[in-house]
Amino acid sequence: MSPKSQADQKEYPPLEHVPFHVGIIMDGNGRWAQARGLPRLAGHQAGTDNLRRILRATVEFGIKILTIYAFSTENWGRPESEVSGLMRLMERMIDRELSELHAQGVQIRHIGRSDHVPERMLEKIQHALDVTKDNQHLILNVAFNYGGRKELVDAVRAIVADGVAPEAIDEALIDRYLYTAGLPDADLIIRTSGEMRVSNFLIWQGAYAEYYVTPTFWPDFDKDELYKALVAFDRRERRFGVLS
Repeated sequence: MSPKSQADQKEYPPLEHVPFHVGIIMDGNGRWAQARGLPRLAGHQAGTDNLRRILRATVEFGIKILTIYAFSTENWGRPESEVSGLMRLMERMIDRELSELHAQGVQIRHIGRSDHVPERMLEKIQHALDVTKDNQHLILNVAFNYGGRKELVDAVRAIVADGVAPEAIDEALIDRYLYTAGLPDADLIIRTSGEMRVSNFLIWQGAYAEYYVTPTFWPDFDKDELYKALVAFDRRERRFGVLS
């Protein structure tokens, strides 16, 4: 039996508390490739391929919203060859996976800006949003050309443009102007590759999220690794700034 078949048939003990909304900082693709003597883009390809199995596991474990950090606003500063390669990978992923995601009831949402994104890529993104907009089984937020600080800047600009009085501004109102408007905050944020920072990801929505960091590089972050993160979440006591 192949490792994949074994993983598919493995039974996982049920958890008492499953996070409703999980965010993942998918880090370590480049280092995964370098450790194998491969070009960095091969690591990004492996990371893209890994997303399919994590999506299946996400649904199986009962998570309702998954937000993945696909490309940050700072990533444009990487070498042009790597950026263009990433764009091609993302386009191919949409072309290859959209039909199956739609069939599985996944609703795709884009959170981030559209500036600097190639026109063809924007068209593919919009097509994916349109096709899956009525699906309800899992919400997949793709944080692409995303930055947490820029999200807050965009929210403030929209509030000002709408002429909202200063005294009417509160946390609930700001929340309605975020890219994730209408969705609950993240319960759990996972970072792969062992780096201990948030990297400008969901800095508003993750204010009271539980964080889980693993040294595992993203291409190796499988169903077992996701379950470990969920077990760690299940064991924590969430106090939201107050005493239990």
